[in-house]
Order: sequence, then structure tokens, then C-alpha cells
Amino acid sequence: MTFRTCSYTKDVQDALKNGHWPAGCLPELRDHVRRCHTCNDLVLVTQAFQLARQHSASDADVPAGLLWWRAQLRRRRVAAEQVSAPMTIAQIFAWAISLVAAVGLVVSQYHHGLQWASWWPEMPSRIFSFSQIANLNFDWSRVVLIPTLGALALVAGVVVYLVSEKS
Repeated sequence: MTFRTCSYTKDVQDALKNGHWPAGCLPELRDHVRRCHTCNDLVLVTQAFQLARQHSASDADVPAGLLWWRAQLRRRRVAAEQVSAPMTIAQIFAWAISLVAAVGLVVSQYHHGLQWASWWPEMPSRIFSFSQIANLNFDWSRVVLIPTLGALALVAGVVVYLVSEKS
């Protein structure tokens, strides 16, 4: 195996790449390819690869209906993702607020002595007595209530802004 370089190799490569081989070439380039083994091998290998590419491209003919169907599926999936993103953010926000409220309830009850067991005997009467809801005293001072409501309004505003910005 010899690694000789030929001065015509670049010209042969350009002719093969542009599709000018053999009809669009000068007669001296065709004569050189017949005499030079390196250029002759280059032409044979390149033409073999080009022929294989043409055959594989014609065998991979995909029906237009299948392409249209896949494009419709992709379009619907993207539309569904765009629609569901704000709802997902709102659900996460609702879960976070619920978690904060639950933690606040547990902390409040912890400070009052964790007397949850005393609720159970009174529970059936409380379920059906709506007048007792109005008499509940949560012991929330304004120092805690006002900043909490302000923080909740601020977070809600940020969530609404982010959701409306993406859609």
C-alpha cells in the first residue's frame, strides 16, 4: 500500500462532489484518472458511495400521510403542554399554600398544648353546628396576620405574572 499524493486529486474530488464526473470534466482529467491508480480508486469508491446513498434514499420513501399524522400529533402534544403548564404551576402554588396553612395549624396547636384528643368527643356536635364556626377564636394577632396576608398576596402576584408571561 503506497500513500502517494496526486496533483489532480483535488480536481477529481471537486468534479465528483459537484456531479460533473465524467461528462463535465476536461478530457485530460479523464485520461489522468485512467492512468493514475489513486485517482481511479477515488472515483470508484466515491461513485459506489453515491450510488448506495441514492438507493437508500429511494428505499426510505415515507408516505406523506404518515408524516402529516406525526406532525399533527406533535402539534397537539405541544399545545397540550402549553395549556397544562399554567395549571401545573397553579396546582403547585395551591399545594404550597395548603402546606403552609397545615404547618401553621400544627405550630399554633403545639403552642396551645396539643390537645387534639379533646376534639374527638366534641367532633360530631361540631360537624353539624355551623354556629360554632363563627365563635372560633384563632388567637391570631394583627402582627402575624397582616404580614402573612401580604406575603400571600405577593406570592400570588408573582405566580400570576410568571404564568401569564409564559403563555
